[in-house]
Parts: sequence; C-alpha cells; structure tokens
Amino acid sequence: MEERPETELISIPATPRASTPEILTPSGQRSPRPASKEAKSSTAWTPTSFISPRFLSPIGTPMKRVLINMKGYLEEMGHLTKLNPQDAWLPITESRNGNAHYAAFHNLNAGVGFQALVLPVAFAFLGWSWGILSLTIAYCWQLYTLWILVQLHEAVPGKRYNRYVELAQAAFGERLGLWLALFPTVYLSAGTATALILIGGETMKLFFQIVCGPLCSSNPLTTVEWYLVFTSLCIVLSQLPNLNSIAGLSLIGAITAITYSTMVWVLSVSQQRPPTISYEPLSLPSFSASVFSVMNALGIVAFAFRGHNLAMEIQATMPSTFKHPAHVPMWKGAKVAYFFIALCLFPVAIGGFWAYGNLMPSGGILNALYGFHSHDIPRGLLAMTFLLVVFNCLSSFQIYSMPVFDSFEASYTTRTNRPCSIWVRSGFRVFYGFISFFIGVALPFLSSLAGLLGGLTLPVTFAYPCFMWVLIKKPSKYSFNWYFNWILGWLGVAFSLAFSIGGVWSMVNSGLTLKFFKPPN
Repeated sequence: MEERPETELISIPATPRASTPEILTPSGQRSPRPASKEAKSSTAWTPTSFISPRFLSPIGTPMKRVLINMKGYLEEMGHLTKLNPQDAWLPITESRNGNAHYAAFHNLNAGVGFQALVLPVAFAFLGWSWGILSLTIAYCWQLYTLWILVQLHEAVPGKRYNRYVELAQAAFGERLGLWLALFPTVYLSAGTATALILIGGETMKLFFQIVCGPLCSSNPLTTVEWYLVFTSLCIVLSQLPNLNSIAGLSLIGAITAITYSTMVWVLSVSQQRPPTISYEPLSLPSFSASVFSVMNALGIVAFAFRGHNLAMEIQATMPSTFKHPAHVPMWKGAKVAYFFIALCLFPVAIGGFWAYGNLMPSGGILNALYGFHSHDIPRGLLAMTFLLVVFNCLSSFQIYSMPVFDSFEASYTTRTNRPCSIWVRSGFRVFYGFISFFIGVALPFLSSLAGLLGGLTLPVTFAYPCFMWVLIKKPSKYSFNWYFNWILGWLGVAFSLAFSIGGVWSMVNSGLTLKFFKPPN
C-alpha cells in the first residue's frame, strides 16, 4: 500500500479559530465581526509565547494542530470577559462591531454642537487673555479626563464597564456611585435632547423665513409647531436600533458641525465690524455682579466640553480581546475627533469675539450674524448655515438619546427576561421624543442656561474621572499621580459649585428671557 507523503497530512485544514464570546452573543441584529488581520510578530512575552514552532517540532501532526488552534484561541481571548447576556438585547451593547472611525464620528458629533456658538458670549465677560486661557485649560483638562475614561473601560481584568454609571458604581460604591453619576448623566442626555429640540425648531423657523421671505408670511407656523415638526423628524430617525447603527448619522453630524462652525466665524470675520465695538470685558454695576457673571462665563466654557458621559458607551460598541483591546481604536478615534473639535471651538470663540466684541448678543455668534449682517450676506449662505445647524441638531439628538433608550430597554428586559420587540422599542422612543417636546414647551428658557448646566454637569467631565482613577487604579499614596488626580478632582467639584451659583445668578437677573437664535427686533 502506497504511503501518503507527510505534506498531505499537514495540509489538512485546521479547525476555525474560536471567536470571542462577544461575537457569539445571541443578538439577531448583530452582524459578524470581520476577521482581523494577523498581527505582526512581537518579541514581547504573551501567555502563549511558549507554544512556538520550535517547541512543537517533535510533536506529531494531530497534537500540533490542537496546540496551534489553542494558541490562536488564547491569543484571541486573552482574558475571559464576564458577559451579561442582557447586554445582547440593549442598544448600547447590542452591536460590538465598532472601530476607530465610528469612535471618531461619535465623539465629534457629541463634542461639537450648539454650545460652541455661545463661547463668544463668555469671552465678552472674560476678555481676550482670560477667555483664551480658560478655554485652553478646559480643553487640555477634559482631554486628560477622556484618556482616563478610555483606560478605565477595562481596568479590572474580565470586566467591561459599558456605561458611565457602571464605572461610577465600581469606583464609589453601588449606592453612592448611582447618586453621584445618575443625575448629571441623565441630564446631559435628556436635557441636551430637549435643548436640541428648542434650538432645532427655532432654527428651522428662521431657515423657512429666509428661504420663503415675504411670500410665506400669510399663515406661518408658530414656534411651538416648528418644535413639533423637529421632534417628529427626531422620532423617525430614532428608530435606528443601536449605537453602531447611527454611525452614519454621527458622520453627517460631524461634517455639518465642522462646516457650519467654519462658515459662522468666516462670515463674521469677513464682514465689517460694528463701529462701536469694544474688547473690554462687560462692566457691571457691582463687584458681586461682576464675580457672578465671570463664574457664569466660565460655566459656559465648561459646557462647551460635553460628551464624556458617552465615552464609555461609545467604547462599549467595540470588540475587545487580549491582542486587540478596545482602548486602542477608541483613543485613536478620540484623538482625531478632538483635533477637529479644537479647530471648531477656538476659531468660533476667538473669531466671534474679534468680529463683535462685547456687543455679542446673549444668543451667541449665530444670533449676532443674523442681527448685524442679515442684509449684507447672501440669503443662500445664511439659509445653508441654518440648514446645517438643523442637520447637526437632528444627528446630535440621536447619540445623546441613546443612553436613555438603553435605560428604558434595560428596565423592560430585566422585568420580562426577553428582548424588546420592534413595537415596544418604537413605543419607548416615541414616548421619549414627545416627553422631551412637552418639557421644551413648558420650559422654553432651558436652552439659554448654558452656564448653569455647565456647572451642574461639570463633575462628569472634569472631576469624577480623576477620582475614579485614584480609587480603581490605586496609584502609590502621596505620589505625584495621586496628588495630581486628587487636586484636579476637588478643583472640579469647587468649580462646579461656583459655576452653578453664577449660572443661577445670571438666570435670575436675565429674567429667564434668553433664547438661542432668537432674531433681534
């Protein structure tokens, strides 16, 4: 009987490499993750580095195949992650096919928005030096705390903190972490969504007035009716099932944010400045009033850097293994996103203050552009600017609402022990959209409270991550790392209290009449 060559025995295909448990979670809406390319060989030690070709050379072919497959499995798994089966049913963790591009889109969509347009208002109270200094410090500070959150996502081997509240509970304890993190994160999600309805509806109304002009003035829609139109559009888009499925919307939101931010400051700088312009900080009748107004202005700067409440959720959409941890693509995407965020925020703040000085209206640079140059700029450019703001508000509504949708569905799946049907999921999102609409109608001044909201939600971005790093990573006591994070954390808490007081003072003294994008008489 003729013997087969040994090469034929070796050519038998190996069994497929085992996937990570995250890919095998029973979600009907999750698409399989494409096979990753083989990483380049590294001399660093890994738990399977002892299974080398030299080690396997004296072993027979069947055993060799088993060990090679075991090596690939262990390198792919790295560490066993304890998975909650319920995560496969929830919109945040339903799909774990995210990547660095998705992270960049989501972070940019969450990080640039209407809050950037009121930065020149803060400069009107702070002046050139303190305005630029505070904006630069806030940018560097929040970039450091974002890096902390990215690193803490898998700080404990075998555990992924998929939501900001989960990480707070791990650091501060179950009950204290829930109390500390729940209100600011819920407000940043639900409150921002409500403010977006107000801003989007008012901007749609202005866009309609600019495009139609006097031809459509016979029976125009009221402001509340425009709110309802915008809310209906948001509800239609909210039917996308999970966070990864809105990556295209986040890309649209990112592009529109960059575009309209650039258009606003370029159009403002290119026009002739008002003759009575001044760059001296606004003077108020008393010293206490000046202090409170400065605190409110710093709160506006802090509110410009939102989105940290979504960092854990965005990273939760990515696969994570020993060889390919999720923090690598997340940090790559975040760096790209915050580079473009800086290109949006700094020119808007500096260019807007240069163009209008302390004549800047309380509604921000878009209000100033409409008020001072509506007759100097072609209607087409103005209309395009307002339309881009509408598109950005529609996109931002989706990513800020996703944690609320996740909470609704988590409560449902916990009670019923089954995933939400399409009708239940749609019902939750329609209910949430109209609740946000009714809150916006009942509290129409909500979108003007940037200073107060910046103070109330500041710990999420500037304080809590520093405390979490110390409590979870446990750096050496009295080391530089230990002192640095404790000091930053307590400074964030102190600033939060001061900015909140300044925001309340500004709200009371303004009579709750400020509005974003309200056309001047």
